[in-house]
Amino acid sequence: MRLVVACLTALLLLSTGCASLQRGAGEPDYASKAEENLHLGDEAMDNRDFQRAEKYYEYVKTKFPYLEASKEAELKLGDVAFEEEQYPEAREKYESFIKLHPTHPQVDYAAYRAAVTHVKEMPSQFFLLPPSEEKDQTEVQSALKSMNDFLRQYPDSKYAKDAKALQAEAKRRLAEHELYVASFYRKREHWHAVAQRLEGLLARYSGTQYDEEAFFSLHEAYVKLKEPDRAQETLRKLIQQMPNTPAAQRAQRMLGS
Repeated sequence: MRLVVACLTALLLLSTGCASLQRGAGEPDYASKAEENLHLGDEAMDNRDFQRAEKYYEYVKTKFPYLEASKEAELKLGDVAFEEEQYPEAREKYESFIKLHPTHPQVDYAAYRAAVTHVKEMPSQFFLLPPSEEKDQTEVQSALKSMNDFLRQYPDSKYAKDAKALQAEAKRRLAEHELYVASFYRKREHWHAVAQRLEGLLARYSGTQYDEEAFFSLHEAYVKLKEPDRAQETLRKLIQQMPNTPAAQRAQRMLGS
């Protein structure tokens, strides 16, 4: 029995030693200067060798903590996680960078990328899957909030244009979801619920292609609820917000009838 235990122990030590050698063999040949290691990390990123890139950036961050290159390495570690589609981890790294270096020239980049991680986690719109408006909208809401926050804090950023496009897309998808839910209640003639969802849509997610449908559906809901004043007020709001459009002309005719 002692012989068996000794053999097993030896095998365990041997395997552990081999594993250590394999890990050691996987380490890059680090350069002596921080900038050179950053460059080597960038080359690894270009080749999609994310594990190797991460090692170079971590090395710079650890070995050169007082150099400007260390800050750049911190930011690039967020990029590594982002490219690996580890979006919560990437977001954490970007947000940590923002807190530690609020005046850094690339802080807007970190904030933008942190916001984009929510966009990346929005429900898929792949045609073989259920429509995205039928799914949980938590990440879409987070994406919209993040883009709103980014544009408020960095209105002049070079990433503002892209942020506005993503903001509009998140708003469109949330409006689509609210319209979907309102339609669900409409089929069941739950008019209070219909009105509630459509009022929320127009209050929070207006400015999309769904505004016209939302206004007229809300008007219908108030008619069904026997609230003519609110029904007419809905048409007046449509005319005010969508002037000189066929929808406004239709609303005017309905008010005149």
